[in-house]
Amino acid sequence: MLGVDEPIALGPFRVNLATTRVIRDGVQIGLRPQAFRALKVLIQNPGRLVNYKQMIHEAWDGNQVSRHTVAVTIGEIKHLFGEYGHWINCQPKFGYRLEIPQSDHLIRRGWHYWNQYTQRGYDNALRCFQEAAGQDSADFRAWEGISSTYLMLASFVMQPPVHLAQPFWEVHERAVALCGSSWDLRLDRAYARFVFDHDFGEAEREMIVLERERPNGAHVYIRLAMVYLASGRIEEARALMPPALAADALLAPLSFIGSLLRLYGREYEAAVEWATGNLDLHPSSHVGPAHLAEALEFAGRTREALIQYRLAVTQSDAPVLRANQARFLAHNGRTAEALAILDDLQAARDANYVDAYHIALLLDALGRREEAFQELQRAYEEKSYTLLFSNVDPKADGLRSDSRFVEFQSKLFGASLVVASGAD
Repeated sequence: MLGVDEPIALGPFRVNLATTRVIRDGVQIGLRPQAFRALKVLIQNPGRLVNYKQMIHEAWDGNQVSRHTVAVTIGEIKHLFGEYGHWINCQPKFGYRLEIPQSDHLIRRGWHYWNQYTQRGYDNALRCFQEAAGQDSADFRAWEGISSTYLMLASFVMQPPVHLAQPFWEVHERAVALCGSSWDLRLDRAYARFVFDHDFGEAEREMIVLERERPNGAHVYIRLAMVYLASGRIEEARALMPPALAADALLAPLSFIGSLLRLYGREYEAAVEWATGNLDLHPSSHVGPAHLAEALEFAGRTREALIQYRLAVTQSDAPVLRANQARFLAHNGRTAEALAILDDLQAARDANYVDAYHIALLLDALGRREEAFQELQRAYEEKSYTLLFSNVDPKADGLRSDSRFVEFQSKLFGASLVVASGAD
């Protein structure tokens, strides 16, 4: 029999038998006491058939109730479990069985890796989800995990979005076909409209609906804030932070967006303070030092920035971090070092994805503007995710004096968005 002191993991649910609480995504699910008692019986007999006699004896203390009452109670649990309701298998005239797919351990491990927000983490997550899909092709969670990993690989510029878009949509639709359009799948779809399709309007509309449906879902605020940031709507993005923090103040992407809000809002000392706090909150992430390095750079604290850039690339050899470090070095007269990194990145392109937007920024810092605009075009063709923020990114300020940049922005965003979000 399972213990009652620690929450029990059932897919996205956490069930505490001692406190009679059921949590999904940090939000408590309202389950009346009798329904919880029936769920407890199923949990304590995983994979085994619980007949009516046993269910009534354990969940109703032996008090005589009809089979209809039992069926209604179990139906309530299935309804609250949503797309996971099929885990409770009904066998008419016999009883009920809680059947967690064999792929469950792989899927839970996959999400553990996914939440590391690193190239290695996403590679491991993809492997787990794909293996889970191989074990049980009817488990929608495996396909949901694969599609969500594709989305993150694109948004963290670890693979070219133009190559990931079609695989994402194909796998995403397979997950929807298996379980219906759940809230989480709809959120991924809305964000994919932004990441892959560069459709700001549709992404925003879908996310606003999702936020109204689940106001305690931190991820919807994070992703909507990214759409607003790319649109130059800094204050609207900032207004999303209080409800996001209330939902899950320790979520790593939320900490990182706090840095971007201040960087893109040109509040550099505030960005330094925020990013410094992130180092303690998420010490294993390379994103914290990278954001702190940028904040220190634009705050004019060059020596400290150099230390953080070095620390960031020590923790991760991601090409985008190395390109950003080289851009900083070029701006500070260390041309030879910047050129050496540029050569390495160009050579690495034969085997690895190197985000062209950051190469463009590096080339411009080296005084090679013609080549920089060639890279911007390449970023456009590859549908670079970071390119979506070029209208507010202070790293791109040097390009704004060139009329070609305005023309390029018009092609990328449309004239109205360029006017709305262009930096001075």
